[in-house]
Amino acid sequence: MAGVLLALGFPLAASQAAAEQQRVVVDRIDDTARFAALAQFVAARPEETGASEGQADAGGRRAALASRLQRYHELYGIRAGVFFRDREAMAVAPAGWKVARDGEGGQAFREALAGRRSHNPAQVWPWQRDRLTIASPVVHEGDVIAVVVTDSPTGQMRSRILRGWLLIGAGESAAMLLAIGAAIRLTGWVLRPVRVLDAATHDIATGRMHSRVAVSGGPPELRRLARSFNEMADTMEDVLEQQRAFVADASHQLRNPLAALLLRIELLALELPDDNEEIASVRTEGKRLARVLDDLLGLALAEHADPDLQLTDVAGLVTERVGSWRPVADRAEVGLRYEGPAGATGWADPVALSSALDAVVDNALKFTPGGGDVTVGVEGPSGTPSASPSPTPAPVSTRRNWTGSATASGAAAGTRTSPARVSACRSPARCWPRGEPRSASRPTSRGACW
Repeated sequence: MAGVLLALGFPLAASQAAAEQQRVVVDRIDDTARFAALAQFVAARPEETGASEGQADAGGRRAALASRLQRYHELYGIRAGVFFRDREAMAVAPAGWKVARDGEGGQAFREALAGRRSHNPAQVWPWQRDRLTIASPVVHEGDVIAVVVTDSPTGQMRSRILRGWLLIGAGESAAMLLAIGAAIRLTGWVLRPVRVLDAATHDIATGRMHSRVAVSGGPPELRRLARSFNEMADTMEDVLEQQRAFVADASHQLRNPLAALLLRIELLALELPDDNEEIASVRTEGKRLARVLDDLLGLALAEHADPDLQLTDVAGLVTERVGSWRPVADRAEVGLRYEGPAGATGWADPVALSSALDAVVDNALKFTPGGGDVTVGVEGPSGTPSASPSPTPAPVSTRRNWTGSATASGAAAGTRTSPARVSACRSPARCWPRGEPRSASRPTSRGACW
C-alpha cells in the first residue's frame, strides 16, 4: 500500500508543481504581450527616422512605457524591460538592468527574436532559487523590432508548490493511516477465530475437554472450520468418555473376583506353614494386581493421571518379574533369564513399570517357539545403568497387542492392553528386539528387552 501511494504521489507532486509554474508563465506572457503592444508604437529609434526626439517619441509614449515598467517593478518586484534587437535598452525597470546573454534569459531573448514567445521554461523546484524569464517579440509591420523581457522571482511560486506538496503528503499520510487501520481491522477479523480456535485446542490438549469454539465472525471458511472442530471435539469427548467408562467397569468387575481369590488364598495359607515362599509370592502378586486395578480406576476417573514417580530399583524389579514369569516360560519350554547389572535405579512408577514389563514378557513368551530363549535386560540411554528417566515412551509396553487364531498359543482373537499405558510413558523402560534398530518392536523368536 505504501508503495502504491508513493508511486501515485510523486507524479501528482510533479504535476502540481508544473501546473503552478504554468499559471505563473501564462500570467507573465500576458504581461509581456501587453507591454509589447505599447512598445510597437515607440520602438523606432530617433536617428533611424531622421525626426526630432519628441516626434519619434510620439507624444511621450516612451516615457509612459518606462513609467508603466517602473510601476510594474515596484508593485510586483519583477524586472521588466524593452530591448532593441542589439540588446540596447529602450525602457527598463529597474534602471541599469540588462538582459542576460546566456542561460535561460539569453535563450528566451533569442526565441523572441525568432518571433516565438516563451512558453515552456525549465521547471523550477522548491529547493532551487532560479528566476523565471519570459520574453515576447515586439512586431512592427511584420518585423521583430524589439523584445519585451520579464525576469520574475520564484519565491512565492516555490512556496505555493511546497504548500501543495505538504497537502499531498498529508493526504497520502491520512490515506496510509486509513489503509493501515483497515488492514488491522481486516486482519483482526480474519485472525480472531484462529486465536479462539488455538485457545480451544490448547484447552483440549491440557484436558479441558468441554472447551468449544463459538461459530461466529470471520470468513466462511473459518466458520466452517470452527463447526468441524466442535464436531471433532464432541466425538473425541464421547470416545474418551466411553473409554473411561470401559476402564472403570472393567476395574469394578475385576475387583470382586480378585477379592474372592485373595480370600481363598488366605484360607489356603492357614493350612500351610508360615514361611512358605510360594504362598508369599502369590500374596504379593495378588496385592500388585489390586494396585493395578486401583490405578485403572483412578485413570478412568481422572482427566489426567500423572505417574507416581519414585526412586526405584529397576534391576531388582525386573529380576522379580522375570522370576514370576519363569513358571510360565518353563511350561512353554522357553528359556527366560535376566542379563544386566545387579543394581540400576531410576525414577519410575513401580506398578506401571512392572505392568508394562509383564505385557512385554507375556508377548515374548507367546511368540517364541519352544526351545527358544527370551532375555530381559536393563540398560540406560548411554549404554550403562542410569538413574535418569527416559524422555521417550516405551513402544512395546504402552501399545495394544492384538492376537488372533494364528498365534503360538492358538487363543481366540482378542486384545491385551497394558493397564499402565499412560504412566508407563515416563518409565525408564524401553524395549527393542535384539539386533534391531532401537525404534520399533515386534515379537521375535529370541526377544530382548533393553
